[in-house]
Amino acid sequence: MEWLSAQEWQAVALSLRVAFWATLLSLPAGVWVAFILARRDFPGKQLLNGLVMLPLILPPVVTGYLLLLTFGPQGPAGSALAKAGISFAFNWAGAALAAAVMAFPLMVRAIRLSLEAVDPKLEEAAGTLGASRVWVFLTVTLPLILPGVLAGAILAFAKAMGEFGATITFVSNIPGQTQTVPSAIYAFLQVPGGENQALRLVLISVAVAMGALLISEILARRIARRTGGT
Repeated sequence: MEWLSAQEWQAVALSLRVAFWATLLSLPAGVWVAFILARRDFPGKQLLNGLVMLPLILPPVVTGYLLLLTFGPQGPAGSALAKAGISFAFNWAGAALAAAVMAFPLMVRAIRLSLEAVDPKLEEAAGTLGASRVWVFLTVTLPLILPGVLAGAILAFAKAMGEFGATITFVSNIPGQTQTVPSAIYAFLQVPGGENQALRLVLISVAVAMGALLISEILARRIARRTGGT
């Protein structure tokens, strides 16, 4: 990484850290929400689906502002968490939270599509043999949707790596603390002569995004073959 400056390397390392934790910590919730939306009918289902997909529709700055109002020092959740010594505003944990919120819809959608491609009769057959719902999910459903889960996680990771608007609104742009790759690109472009540094980070972003899309496409094809599609 000698071709990157110290500030560039900090931004790349922080982005990887933020994207990793944003994906890892939101994955269980993503699987659960996707399962509910794919397998359950209940009042308010469309409302839940709308709330999950809302970050894709809202301007990222609006999402970041809502996070600041909620998890900021004066926010209801932020002030309560502060009493326990937990703070999200203006640190990398807040960047991970913002990235997780923005990436969550992509994760849920990929997993939900995978669940909807699985024949429910397979799960019902396992249930008639006396298996509990949890055991059926772990031994039948999860192995079948695993490529979709991985695809959702990869897309979420790539989205988290590239998140900018919500992150900079919620946690600002502090080098070494909250300055991710997109924030660093923005900062370099504001300084005369910073175009080369910005370009290097742009190339890294493009490589990560293309790699994620390629892997996601490969996994999607595996899902189609597994479920008898083309």
